[in-house]
Amino acid sequence: MRQSPIAGFVAQLATKYEVPGVAVGVWTKGTAYLACHGITDLDQPEPVEPDTPFLVASVTKTFTATAMMRLVADQRVDLHAPVRRYLPEFTLADPAAAAQITVLSLLNHTAGLDWRSHDRPDDSDRALGRYVAALRDQQLIAAPGTRVSYSQTGYNIAGRIIEVVTGTTYEQAIAALVLEPIGLRRTTFAARESITGPVSMGHNVSADGTVSVAHPWKDTRANNPGGGLAASVSDLLTWARFHLGDGGPVLPAKELRLMRVPTAELMGSSLGDAVGIGWFLRDIGKVSAFGHAGSANGQFAEVLIVPDKDFAVVTVANSGPDNGLAFNREVIQAGLESVAGVTERKVRVARYRRRLAGEYAGVYENEIMRAVIVSTGTGLTAEFAIKADVRANATTDLPPDMPAAPIALIRGEPDHYLVTGGGLAGQRGYFGRDAAGTVATVDMAGRQFTRR
Repeated sequence: MRQSPIAGFVAQLATKYEVPGVAVGVWTKGTAYLACHGITDLDQPEPVEPDTPFLVASVTKTFTATAMMRLVADQRVDLHAPVRRYLPEFTLADPAAAAQITVLSLLNHTAGLDWRSHDRPDDSDRALGRYVAALRDQQLIAAPGTRVSYSQTGYNIAGRIIEVVTGTTYEQAIAALVLEPIGLRRTTFAARESITGPVSMGHNVSADGTVSVAHPWKDTRANNPGGGLAASVSDLLTWARFHLGDGGPVLPAKELRLMRVPTAELMGSSLGDAVGIGWFLRDIGKVSAFGHAGSANGQFAEVLIVPDKDFAVVTVANSGPDNGLAFNREVIQAGLESVAGVTERKVRVARYRRRLAGEYAGVYENEIMRAVIVSTGTGLTAEFAIKADVRANATTDLPPDMPAAPIALIRGEPDHYLVTGGGLAGQRGYFGRDAAGTVATVDMAGRQFTRR
């Protein structure tokens, strides 16, 4: 692995955003480059190395989807079958709607499930089964198959299907189906205490600028399928290269390529233009790309792959709530422009109009978070925060909320907006209207919030 061409840039960028530890991997034209900078943990500092595990959070979903596709290739799972074929006990507040949810709709976020559901700590092998059973009172936010709504819950259900079909725990199944055959030796669901060697800890920056180690290290076991994986940058780059290839003995090329074929359209989202199976798809310039990002408690990861350029970039950073995101975003952009030779289209924003802005101002919620949109008289701001009652009832510490950030409507795209400042700068979203034409929802990062 060659490090020198990108090491200076990575170190400079980590210093700019004051991130304790980062790691970046680039694959281009048959050559891999790695760069690591900083430390794993302010309390017990060790240098970040190519084999240092970072929490990759929602990038885990690409592993869950790939494992499911192995079961599809082996004809043990049918993507278009209802979830109840594999989990007969699965139900929601609306049993008839639950019966319509398919395996594919879990993997492409069209099941109509909310972003997350409440969960209690449970480290037993029964954690996923109990999680799915507790969904019986869950309300859908949309009819199955009618829209994309990013859902951790959906992937946790998919993880339970993998358990039932394989007859093993989810973690054992992922290891056997994906991690071991590809040779990902520094990728694990293990608790921090059981990992040999240093691991990257998350860090959060308080309002007064104090940086502290984030606890807990990761989410509950039932959330492993949607976000519980830790991986080193070297393993992440191997993972990206696997998805650039033909699947080899792990997954037939047909199923591997199917993962990056559009299955549902995304509207007004920085996640991409469409959803494949486990991957978000987007056109950048004149080429197609696919990728996924993840955010844990003070740790952030992103993978982006451009097949036509034989290019992939992976990046991990261990500080939040916004500087790790900003670091990753700049790494991805620099990789696309300077290495892959691809430039993203610039978004043009509209001039602020107070009367129009007033239509959007208000409070919007989903089960876990609240969005507050304010028209200040000179512009719009948006704050996306964990609900107070969720924080009050949490059994573990939750990451801090990002401060309110300025947003602007996008020129030529009615009801669509762009975040223009703060850690989420560059993110896109949109406002949804009801049948009467009244603004009723706001979407951010594929997550829907309903007006209260």
